[in-house]
Amino acid sequence: MAEAILMPRLSDTMTEGVIAAWHKHVGDQVKKGDLLAEIETDKATMELESYQDGVLLHIGTPDGGKLQVNDLLAIFGNAGEDISELIQLHSGSGAAQTVAATPTASTPSPAEVVTNTPAASPIDIASMEEVVLMPRLSDTMTEGVIAGWQKNVGDTVKKGEVLADIETDKATMELESYKDGILLYQGAKAGEKILVNDLLCIIGKEGLDIAAIVSAVKAGGQNTPAESAPNVESAVTNSIKATTNTGAATISNLAEEVIVNEGRIFASPLAKKLAAEKGIDLKYVKGSGDNGRITKSDIDQYVAPSSASTALPVSSTAVSASDSSAKSATSASLFVPIVTGEVSFTDVPVSQMRKVIAKRLSESLFTAPHFFLTMSINMDAAIEARVKMNEVAPAKISFNDLVLKATALALQQHPKVNSSWMGEFIRYNNHINIGVAVAVDEGLLVPVVRFANTKSLSQIGAEVKVYAQKAKDKKLQPSDWEGSTFTISNLGMFGIDQFTAIINPPDTCILAVGGISQEPIVKNGQIVVGNIMKVTLSCDHRVVDGATGSAFLQTVKQLLEEPVRMLV
Repeated sequence: MAEAILMPRLSDTMTEGVIAAWHKHVGDQVKKGDLLAEIETDKATMELESYQDGVLLHIGTPDGGKLQVNDLLAIFGNAGEDISELIQLHSGSGAAQTVAATPTASTPSPAEVVTNTPAASPIDIASMEEVVLMPRLSDTMTEGVIAGWQKNVGDTVKKGEVLADIETDKATMELESYKDGILLYQGAKAGEKILVNDLLCIIGKEGLDIAAIVSAVKAGGQNTPAESAPNVESAVTNSIKATTNTGAATISNLAEEVIVNEGRIFASPLAKKLAAEKGIDLKYVKGSGDNGRITKSDIDQYVAPSSASTALPVSSTAVSASDSSAKSATSASLFVPIVTGEVSFTDVPVSQMRKVIAKRLSESLFTAPHFFLTMSINMDAAIEARVKMNEVAPAKISFNDLVLKATALALQQHPKVNSSWMGEFIRYNNHINIGVAVAVDEGLLVPVVRFANTKSLSQIGAEVKVYAQKAKDKKLQPSDWEGSTFTISNLGMFGIDQFTAIINPPDTCILAVGGISQEPIVKNGQIVVGNIMKVTLSCDHRVVDGATGSAFLQTVKQLLEEPVRMLV
């Protein structure tokens, strides 16, 4: 009998997985223990083994596909077995698409709604070229304000001409027409707001049924102007009769007057943007549009003149009349080279690991009230002790190992720091499991050194090195990173003096460790050079108060400044 295999939860934070590669294909005979697929989780790429024998009859998604936890991953059974009911049972979204693709007889489609409307003729909204909707002119724009219409109802509009000035959340921008025709309808007056994708205006041929188009847009889910359709139609008809013959000429004369009297350079917003990116001065570009307006094609076809022709003369007012050398300079030209560049970028899909890091740390930062305590620690004694320890230690001991050991012993004395916020209660952990943040290419992993307070410095050093290598090789297992009660993040090896870290849930605190640097300190009344390391404790104020966190740091400081205490 066929059996469905669902996407397993391969880590405590996993919500979805990506199929990195299938190692078996539909129709293959699979045995229990065979490698079925590699699945990329939020923490690592893990191998999924088959736990039964049979023929692989169905896969839920191909290589690179994404599945939520408990989605249909595969179906095993006997060759030729009917699995249609099993697929349907685990494919709710597919059923929904089937239902959506087959409309019922009682539910009319948008096209039928338009057809059955008394004042409207059958119109396909998808191909309605006369309708102009409010465009999104910035990445954060949700609505626009009509700063001013440059064309009035009844005016003839040509492609590339400015229809209106639109005030967005970032700037006032010119909106160009992308079609020829007559402006038959305006969706709002100057000063009024229009939401993105609402009806802005209608451009078409004279005699077009405006009421039908407005009704069609409304049936298609767009907002309509405040006026009713019959009133819109009559108002547009009267306006067209009054302005068709004079509107275009008036606008044209006004534009020419502005150019002559104010010296304004007319250019489309896109042309201005391209010119700025390419370092082109618009006053040297000849526009091919109406009234000399500069368009995108003019910028694309622009050829920079020779350096002699683009030279900027030095103003004679800036030169002293008595200075003969300055006089000769005024006759020369200052050559300004034109520098061009190209804007480029690369979009990289967000990995599963990065998604979970973003989600968990955002929840931590905006849910747990963080506060930070920083302390300077003199590492002179620790440096001296480490040299002697490494002479006899079976595994090399690092400064991070010393910090980890000191932290574990300090947690024994301050159990409130070794705790977790559980919502309705606080859990004080009797065991001490310290997570060590390890940077990998895709993000950050936190393997856990368990019962760190009971292990020697050599044991801690060897274990951390193994975990670091496994993390870089993507070989960590869920049991390696689950169950921490406290976390250490060390950026000292990267030259960072001091930083703050975000708490790693469900821990209550995280210790950010900076590098060791030589600084002047006062010792026995004398200024001497000391090796100083700064550490910052991030605390969840729901559990740990300032006095508790400070006492914990004092203990860490004492242990590191007198390392012999860690051996007792």
